[in-house]
Amino acid sequence: MSIYAKILQESPVRLWGLSSHERLERMLAKAGVSTLEENAHSVNGNDTILLLRSDFLYDQRIIENIIEVDGIILEASTSQGPKPVAAHVSADMADSVEALLSIENPLDEDEPGEYPAGLRRESARTLVPVYQKKLRKIDPPYLLPITEEKRRKLEKRLFAGSYKGVTDLVTKWLWPLPAQWVTGICARNGISPNHVTSLSLVLSLLALFQFYQGAYAWGLVSAWLMTFLDTVDGKLARVTINYSPFGNIFDHGIDLIFPPLWYVAWGMSLQATHTTILGLSMAWILWLTVAGYIVGRLCEAIFIRILEPSGLFCWQPVDSCFRLITGRRNPNLVLFTVCLFFGRADIGLFAVCMWTVLSSLFLTHRLIYGFQVRAQSGPLRSWFLDVDPANDQLSVFQRWFCQRPDIAAGEDH
Repeated sequence: MSIYAKILQESPVRLWGLSSHERLERMLAKAGVSTLEENAHSVNGNDTILLLRSDFLYDQRIIENIIEVDGIILEASTSQGPKPVAAHVSADMADSVEALLSIENPLDEDEPGEYPAGLRRESARTLVPVYQKKLRKIDPPYLLPITEEKRRKLEKRLFAGSYKGVTDLVTKWLWPLPAQWVTGICARNGISPNHVTSLSLVLSLLALFQFYQGAYAWGLVSAWLMTFLDTVDGKLARVTINYSPFGNIFDHGIDLIFPPLWYVAWGMSLQATHTTILGLSMAWILWLTVAGYIVGRLCEAIFIRILEPSGLFCWQPVDSCFRLITGRRNPNLVLFTVCLFFGRADIGLFAVCMWTVLSSLFLTHRLIYGFQVRAQSGPLRSWFLDVDPANDQLSVFQRWFCQRPDIAAGEDH
């Protein structure tokens, strides 16, 4: 049995440089589903058809989930009530359901009509869990009509949906607005995510050379630009549905390898004038920094592989909050920048060393504690799974990491 898709009702509105038809084709390709137009001769009675109105904006998770089960019709919530916009049905039922979905403007209809017997009605909220493991956040799925009047809001919603919920404080609160602007420029001019990542690689190498030469200010400029582009390339890949395994390895490889090299280069440039810093030898500072970095990364990897696939930073609220400041690239660059502002490049390196070590000790403690909890109480569970994003009494830190349903739906405030 095979699954084929048929796209209905093209919208003229382009979001992030893509027509609605192009967006759906890319989403379907990522899910391993080909369009019916290209394979009409291959369809037989055992196959199923995925019917999608392309004048609606679909959360990628909807496409991924709707192909998993047939015999359903997907309704969008509108001011006139629920309206059918997509379905996954058997091939012999496809024509009748397509006629139902092909009403010129379902938003003008008072009733969707009678559904064929045996179809189960679903909505975005009933079909898709609100917790996204990949992006580490609570984010209710969206299914929204595409109109020119709401184009900017829809693009903003797509961008917000591409953002990780649990990340460092710079990425979470400083980069979103400028990153959205630069992502728009890239999308409109055909710049691919891998082009942006390649520039990140150049800036990473440049920062490494500048730190080694003692040009700390210029090195920090290159490093901060690299971290900004590291945000842009991922968001560009998601809003244009242009991500790939190679791009993921390329991006994360740079992010994994260069930060400790920067720290070592910074320290080597100081060796001529600083054999010790605050009583600690330069060799010990560099060894502790690199070792602390490796230990922290290993703690995260072991936790994901053995204890909880969402990751250590999604286990309990304290872990998510600690991710904001943990001794990784961006918080460490903040330390470097502040200390250099006061003319103390040496104290900057010492601060990064100490914070990296302390962070890794904390992560090691959390990893050990995780094994203890599992041994006593069973499998670990992410705290996100117990959060209701519609609750008006969410705590401050819960609001930091959870997208409210009304925001997810693109409603005004």
